[in-house]
Amino acid sequence: MKAYPQRALRYSSHVASEVLIVIPTLGQRVKYLHETLESIRSQSVPVDIAVIIPGEATRARALAQDFGAQVLEDPGSLPKAINRGVASAQPHHKYVNWLGDDDLLTPNSLRTCIQALKRNPQSVLAYGACRYVDTEGKELWVSRAGKWADRILAWGPDLIPQPGMLIKTQSWQQVGGVDETLSHAFDLDLLLKLRPLGAFTPVDSIVSCFRWHPDSLTVSDRSKSLDESEAIKRRYLSPTQQKLKWVWENPVRVATRIAARRLNNRAYRLSAAKSAG
Repeated sequence: MKAYPQRALRYSSHVASEVLIVIPTLGQRVKYLHETLESIRSQSVPVDIAVIIPGEATRARALAQDFGAQVLEDPGSLPKAINRGVASAQPHHKYVNWLGDDDLLTPNSLRTCIQALKRNPQSVLAYGACRYVDTEGKELWVSRAGKWADRILAWGPDLIPQPGMLIKTQSWQQVGGVDETLSHAFDLDLLLKLRPLGAFTPVDSIVSCFRWHPDSLTVSDRSKSLDESEAIKRRYLSPTQQKLKWVWENPVRVATRIAARRLNNRAYRLSAAKSAG
């Protein structure tokens, strides 16, 4: 088993972190998990980490402990794991989010989001652009929806990159976290629940990286994800909007599939170029 060096915490123990980042993982992608943890520990603000992981994933558990993370037992589903991690938040944790075990934060991104929230006290979350990368970390595309993402959320595609969000803990608790009955689009449901509580503040920088590869949940199960997203949006539509949903649902579905296909093609081209080289 590959040994990873013990990580010294950047901040002394008396510095209370305002941020809690939750990482749900099955412990099967230790290399990516290491990169995720490194991207968090390299932030310019103190961060507490909760890793939700099955007991049998001993290698990944040891890695998480090396990075000073709190390790919690996996409750059996992704949304349950996210809620369990956030439930471990302490009073000093003003902001929360979760990352997949292959997602990354860009340098200084948490400070950027915290500053945006403090400048806009009426906001419940901040979000920035997200860089989509392949399995080797090469850029495929950058999502820069900005202020338009919030405006079209209720009916259009969800353009707010989940790894790049930072949510006020109080707001998370008000809406009860993610819906544990959902399996794909619980992040969209969370956003729609948060919208009535306050503004969403975009920041003008890339704050996260989403790794696009065949076993990503939203990639491999695209049709189920789209079906669940549509069902969730219908929950929040007015009676008049319900009657008009046919106007946008199919175009949004088609546009989402086209975007996914383009990303896949880009990833395949990069992979082929690497093999040829």
